[in-house]
Amino acid sequence: MSHTVITTTTARTGDGFRLNTGYARTIPGLLKVGQMLALLVAFLCVHCAHGWPSWSAFQYFEVVSLWFLIAFLIFFLMHLFRLQAKMPCINWPLTEFFHYSVGTVLILIASIMAAVKSGGVSALVVAMVFGFIATFLMAVSLWTSYSVTCGPHQTGAAV
Repeated sequence: MSHTVITTTTARTGDGFRLNTGYARTIPGLLKVGQMLALLVAFLCVHCAHGWPSWSAFQYFEVVSLWFLIAFLIFFLMHLFRLQAKMPCINWPLTEFFHYSVGTVLILIASIMAAVKSGGVSALVVAMVFGFIATFLMAVSLWTSYSVTCGPHQTGAAV
C-alpha cells in the first residue's frame, strides 16, 4: 500500500503596500484632500498671524484645526495604502463618521469664535473663512458617510 502526499503552496503577490491611487480621484478622496488643504491654510494663517486679539480663542482654533488635519491625513493615508483591510478589528467607517461629526462641530465652534474675536486682523479673517470652508466640507463628508455607516443594510435573504 503506497501513500501519496500532495502539498500545495500558494504564492501571494505583495498586496501589502500597493497604492490605491484611484481613491484620490473619488468623491470621498477629493473631500478629504479639500478638508486637509482648508485646515492647513487655516492653521498656517492663525499660526503665522501677529497681534492676536484673543489669545485663548485662537489657540483653541489652532489646536482643533491641527488635530483634525492630522486625523484626516491619517484616514487619507489609510485609504491610499489600503491599511484598513490590515486592521479588521476596527470599524473604520464608524470611526470616520465619529471623527467627521466631532470635527464638524468643533471646527464650526472654532470658526465662529474666530469670526467674533478676529478684530479685523486679515490673517485671522482668512483663517476663519477657511475654517468655515473646512466645516462645510466635513458636513458633506458626514452626510455621505452616514449612508455607509448608519444607513439601511440589505441582506441577501429573500422573504
